[in-house]
Amino acid sequence: MRLWQRALKRSGIPLALTEGFNPHPRMSTAVPLAIEITSEAELMDIFCTRQVSPHWFTAAAGRQLPAGISIMQAYPVSLMLPSLQAQVRYAEYTVKVETVMERNYIEEKLTALMAAEHLPWQHQRDTGIRSYDIRALIDGLWLIDTQQPYCTLGMRLRCDNNGSGRPEQVALALGFDRHPESMHRTRLILNAA
Repeated sequence: MRLWQRALKRSGIPLALTEGFNPHPRMSTAVPLAIEITSEAELMDIFCTRQVSPHWFTAAAGRQLPAGISIMQAYPVSLMLPSLQAQVRYAEYTVKVETVMERNYIEEKLTALMAAEHLPWQHQRDTGIRSYDIRALIDGLWLIDTQQPYCTLGMRLRCDNNGSGRPEQVALALGFDRHPESMHRTRLILNAA
């Protein structure tokens, strides 16, 4: 967020500020990215004090961004719409895991997990153990590629007020005992309504 605040401030975009003793630009990401996860699918609400064209916004802000970070598109939206955070329903990931499992066995595990109605899960948090149904957080799983000693999985995980799936937990639930080599968010899916 600090990177975006600095870039947008330097770009001359007329940012709206929060109220209070220490005002900040009014901006928020749709789904904050977890540590260890890369992405090409970030969405952000940015409030301006006056209307600016998407083309001008993209050009002005883009000149201030470091290499490797770019704005793909900008859209003016009504202030009456819910925030992007409130509209996100799913996140899609590609997850690379180390494995000795054969392709057919991996596909069977994916099919079995998707066929399960429930999959009780526990996760250790700072506040203690949290128990929930991890299956309810998985909308889709698919095998993208296998090249020993790795395989790449596709995952569509729920990401809303009722819970968020975590790719490393899904990989563990599938029987991959090592932490994923990489986790990359490729898409955020908004509510169609």
